[in-house]
Amino acid sequence: MGISLIHTRAQLGVNAPPVKVETHLGPGLPAFQIVGLPEAAVRESRDRVRSAIVNSGFQFPAQRITVNLAPADLPKGGGRFDLPIALGILSASKQLPANPRQEEYLGELALSGELRAVQGTLAAAMACGQVGRSLVVPADNGDDAALCRNTVIHAAPSLLAVCNHWRNSAALPPTPPCVPPLSRNQAPCLSQVRGQFQARRALEIAASGGHSLLLCGPPGSGKSMLASRLPGLLPPMEEPQALEVAAIHSLQRARR
Repeated sequence: MGISLIHTRAQLGVNAPPVKVETHLGPGLPAFQIVGLPEAAVRESRDRVRSAIVNSGFQFPAQRITVNLAPADLPKGGGRFDLPIALGILSASKQLPANPRQEEYLGELALSGELRAVQGTLAAAMACGQVGRSLVVPADNGDDAALCRNTVIHAAPSLLAVCNHWRNSAALPPTPPCVPPLSRNQAPCLSQVRGQFQARRALEIAASGGHSLLLCGPPGSGKSMLASRLPGLLPPMEEPQALEVAAIHSLQRARR
């Protein structure tokens, strides 16, 4: 009989609310249940976690396993909870020692135990930095998460690598901050537009006053052409704004 607590992050738009992964191993017939409003992809993680634990050289406990994703009223989707669930099971079954690290964990597990990339790691890194915790992510997410210079990022290739990091037998090195120099966006210039005097004036007013702008019209009327030139009228973004925009773009890239 054992219990463990692992910290992770859900994805809610561009926000990353905290989630506690509570794992309890109790007596009774072997069973594996996940509670806390999980979506289908999270419920399916039971089979991925089981195979990943076995293929990483550990034993899957023949006990009644209950995993609670708290808070229960927060929707939870995707495979991002695979890694914290697996670590919770290994910790509750005493195959891993108590973890003194102030860390959070994100990652989808392959059946072999390798870690696969997930969405929203930059938003999670920004949220971890606000509470003073480091973040362990899949290797493919390391560069995106390292855009946040206020958070220590550890990129891991597999569940076994994370477990060795947990036990301090082979600690994962921090990923160097990957912050490109802040430069003005090379957007097309509005001076290249011929005609469209009213639309050009509307862009100038919206950019100078920070107003919202809605472009509507039939196909081919120049909406996309004008919109692509709006960033050239705006001042350069500061780092917090650039990180927020990068977090939005990272979600879009992950969906493709």
